[in-house]
Amino acid sequence: MNKIFKTGTFQFDVRLGDIESNLAKVIEGLYVLGDRNVDMAVLPEMWSCGFDNNRLINHAKQTPFIIDTLSRTAAKYNMIVAGSLPEASGKDIFNTSYLIDTNGNIAGYYRKIHLFSLTEEDRYFSAGNRAVVCNTSICPVGLMICYDLRFPELCRSITLKGALVVIISAQWPLGRIKHWDILSQARAIENQIFIIATNRCGKEKEIEFGGHSQIISPTGEILSMAGKGECASVAEINLYKIMEFRDKIPCLKYSGPQK
Repeated sequence: MNKIFKTGTFQFDVRLGDIESNLAKVIEGLYVLGDRNVDMAVLPEMWSCGFDNNRLINHAKQTPFIIDTLSRTAAKYNMIVAGSLPEASGKDIFNTSYLIDTNGNIAGYYRKIHLFSLTEEDRYFSAGNRAVVCNTSICPVGLMICYDLRFPELCRSITLKGALVVIISAQWPLGRIKHWDILSQARAIENQIFIIATNRCGKEKEIEFGGHSQIISPTGEILSMAGKGECASVAEINLYKIMEFRDKIPCLKYSGPQK
C-alpha cells in the first residue's frame, strides 16, 4: 500500500450523446494529469455520453470499448482511473462507476444505488444494491456516485469495509453547489477518510453544472478545489494522516448508544 501519492480530478463539460468528443477530452485530461505524475485520477458521472436517456442502450454498447481505451491509458501512465459510465446487463441499464488499476485491469465496479428521481433517473436506470470497496495497487478505495453523497450510511458502510479513500463522480448542478461542498466535507470528516469528488461543469439545456471538484482530507481540509470551468486539479494524499486523526479522535470505535 502506498502511504503517500498524488491524486487528481478532471472536470469538463460533458457533451450529450457525443462519445467520441467526450472520450477525446478525457484522454487529453489524463495526459495532463499523467504529466503531473498523478497516481489516481477521477472523472465525472456518466462522462462518456451524459444522461442521453433515450439512447442509453446504444451508448452502453460502447462502454466495453471505452474501458479498453481507459485501461491502456491507465497502464501507460501507471495511474488508477475511475468514473461512471452506462452499463448494460441483460435488460437493465446501470449507472456504473468503474475503477481501473495502474496495470490496466478493472479492480472493481459499483452500480449507483440512489437514483435521482427529480431528473427521472429511476425511469431509465436500474439501481445497484451493494456498497463496494476496491482493493487496488495503492490502497482500498470506495466508490460512490452523485446523489449517493446525500446518504451518509453508504459512505459509513464503505469506510467500515476498509476504504481509506472514497471516490465520488457527479453531475451536480450549480444551484445546489453549496450542498455538494458541505456534504463532501461532512463525509470526509465523519468517516475520517480522504474524499476525491469530481463534478462536471458546463451547461446542458436549462441546467448549469457547478464544477467545484475537490480533494478533501480526513480533517475536512480542502487540499484542492476547482472552479466552475474545465480544470485538472492535483493534490497529495498522505494516508498516515488518517491513522493520526483516528488515534486522536477515535470516532469509528464508538459502538452506539449505551442502554
